[in-house]
Order: sequence, then structure tokens, then C-alpha cells
Amino acid sequence: MHMQTHGPSTVRDEINLLIFFLPNLFASFGSYFFILLHTKKLIWIILIIVDKGDYISPKYHLFSFLYSRLEGFYVDDALQGQGIYTYEDGGALHGTYIDGELNGPAQEFNPEGQLVFRGQYKDNIHYGLCWIYYTDGACVVGEVNEDGEMTGKSVSYVYPDGRTALYGSFVDGELIEARLATLTTQENSRPYFTVDPDSLVYCYDKSTSSCIAGHKLLPDPYESQRVYVGQSLISGAGEGLFTKIEAEANTVMAFYNGVRITHTEVDSRDWSLNGNTISLDEDTVIDVPEPFNLTENYCASLGHKANHSFTPNCKYDQYVHPRFGRIKCIRTIRAVEKDEELTVAYGYDHEPSGKSGPEAPEWYTKQLLEFQQRESGEDADETC
Repeated sequence: MHMQTHGPSTVRDEINLLIFFLPNLFASFGSYFFILLHTKKLIWIILIIVDKGDYISPKYHLFSFLYSRLEGFYVDDALQGQGIYTYEDGGALHGTYIDGELNGPAQEFNPEGQLVFRGQYKDNIHYGLCWIYYTDGACVVGEVNEDGEMTGKSVSYVYPDGRTALYGSFVDGELIEARLATLTTQENSRPYFTVDPDSLVYCYDKSTSSCIAGHKLLPDPYESQRVYVGQSLISGAGEGLFTKIEAEANTVMAFYNGVRITHTEVDSRDWSLNGNTISLDEDTVIDVPEPFNLTENYCASLGHKANHSFTPNCKYDQYVHPRFGRIKCIRTIRAVEKDEELTVAYGYDHEPSGKSGPEAPEWYTKQLLEFQQRESGEDADETC
């Protein structure tokens, strides 16, 4: 990308021009800087006149633009070598610059300091082997195309265990068609996978309001290694979810996929129809309605089989799944033993909301009362 700039020579050395054309990409031209701000409807190009910034050394510049900043070593007003761009939200891109452009190894972190990208840049674009990390613990790895997109036939999605993978075709990081594989080793950050010759084919299969999945009886391979469905140890709870393995705290164990409906629909119907609903966000509720509550009709995910407890060993968490898209998962909050039942706190509202009582089904309010009575009894025993 080239741009000619014009300005009085007497002030040329005192102003800079930043072109900010993508959230992760920026380039410098001469001594001027533009900032490009855009929304879905409007674009603003603003000339920002700044001084040379805070000099940490004769060649080290720290430029601040609004609430973001760019720092590194400059030669003839062009960033050279290692530089750090800190985003307005606190995220940061640590990269290698040649003549003001990203060229070479780079790492990117979100505002919480979690690694979200590791790889190479060439002329401000992702290049070569790149790793894209999700905050849920999974990642996508492969050679990006000429546009810097994770598109190709040899891309892998790696589950949070760092070994179980889906290897195959992806477009811009989205699963098209893949087979079960195992990440066997890494050499110089390059992963090597062994593909299961007997693997079934996994495709992107995001649910809608009327379709829970295209392949309802195709289990998730990661989940299948970790959990099974059995008779719950909780009285009257029916089936429950149990672990096949010992697992540490903060381990993803199962996935909660289902049809996607609105909060309005859920709130307008009887509690008896909401036994397998969970809020995904302020707009969407995930539901596993009849007859898909039976594993003989649906077993692509099993997270809905986890029962409630006021002393749970797991929690619901956000997850970006290669087949199902954005859903929720079940993650341990403490270490669990093999064959232990996995439970979560359903999180119904305990407080009365008017004449109708608490925002919870009858079985929940009954369990809550029993739990509170047990807790009160234990507290009384401790004070004696």
C-alpha cells in the first residue's frame, strides 16, 4: 500500500502519519501518521500531529495515539526491530518490524494477557505457519494463505488437551471437513499429526432454532474420551454425566450444544419444557428438547446430562467449538476422580420475583430448601 503525503518542510520532522487500516495492522510513511477509524457505516481519516514522544534512548520512541500506543526503536522515522503496539482495550502485539512494517515473528495477547496469536508476519499480513489460540484452551494451527487467512487442506483444530485434533480443510479458521488426529510432537514450533485411518468425517454443523445437528449421533471425539452417561447418584434426577478419567481443576470435560432459541420463547413457556435450557448470551438460549434428551436420538454432545448441585465440581463456561460454533462447555472447578458424577450449579434466581415465587422450577426450590436446612444444621453443630 503506497500513499503520497504533502506538508510544509519546516514542520515535516515534527509530525507523523499513522495508517491504521485493520485492528492488527498498521504502517508508517515518512514522518507523517494518519489514523483510520471505521464503523459499519462511517469512515474517518484523521491527521494527528504529535511531537516525537517520550525519548527513552536516542532511538527509542514511544508514540501515544488516543488510548493506544506504539513503542520501539526508530531509524529515519521508521520502526526497526522489536516493537510493541498496545491496543485501546489493553491487548498487545509484540512484533518484528522492518522499515515500519511487520515482518518476522510476532505474538499477540488479549487484554487479560492470554496469548491469542503466535506466528509470522510478512508485509503486515500473517504469513507461513501460524497458531490462533482461543481463551477456552483450544487452538487452530496451519499454514495461512496469501491473504493471511487460516485457509487450506492441512489445517488442524487442537482441543484443550493439546493432543486431540481435527485435521483437514478449513476456510478462514472455520471447519469444512476434517478427521480425527493426534498431535504427536512439535519441532521448532511446527506440529506433527497422526491421522486416524478409521476416523469418521467431521464438518461444521452449527444448530438453528429448528435443527439441533445434521449428524445427531456422531459423538465428539474429545468428549467421548472423558465422559459417559449413567444413572445419576442424585435421587430422582434420572441420568447423569460421569467422568471416564481423573481430571485436574479447570479441565474441559463436555460440551453443551442444542437448538438456539430466544429468551422470550423460554420465558413464555412452562418450566416443564425448560429442563435442558442454558443461556448462551443476552440474546440466545441453548435447548435440548425432546426427543433429543435421549442419547439414542442425540449424542453429538452430552453437556446437558450434567445434573445440578449446590456443591458442584464443575461450572458452565463459554466455548468456541469447531463443529457447533459458540456454545458452552462443562469445566471442572476442582480435581475429579474416575467415575465421579459431574455436577454444576444451575444458577436459578433464589429471590422471590412477585406472586409467582422464585424464578426456578419446583424441584430446584425443594432442593434449595433441603440444602439450606442441612447447612443450618451443620452450623448449629459447629457452635455447640
